[in-house]
Amino acid sequence: MLEYHVTARRLDSHGSEAKTKAARITLDTDMAGRDDAFNPAEMLLASLAACLLKGAERVTPVLGFDLRGIDISLHGVRQDNPPKMLRIDYEIVVDTDESDQRIDLLHRNLRKYGTISNTLAEATELVGTIRRKDPTDVA
Repeated sequence: MLEYHVTARRLDSHGSEAKTKAARITLDTDMAGRDDAFNPAEMLLASLAACLLKGAERVTPVLGFDLRGIDISLHGVRQDNPPKMLRIDYEIVVDTDESDQRIDLLHRNLRKYGTISNTLAEATELVGTIRRKDPTDVA
């Protein structure tokens, strides 16, 4: 079993920070919000994105999948009372010459072997698509 350890602390009424290993991240815990930090819901979405990206790094060599790049866009829908994430939608855009079937295989592997994606799929509606990067896509 793998285990993880993160610490977090309030810096002031405008923000907090979380630390793990040698990394540190500023958290938006200001009641008015702040533009230079992720709030908790955004952190959840970023965790899912990181999970999918790390999964791609893990499975592409195993699949022999030629991947030049990958972009992920996420959208979460939060309910107010009680507060919870009702639905998370994501789109994965891959820069590759692989066939559509191989792109679908990559997506199945990302969903099947992701710690965060598997955890969230049990807790909320998690809906995602994958597609090939179009030459007109803006980076």
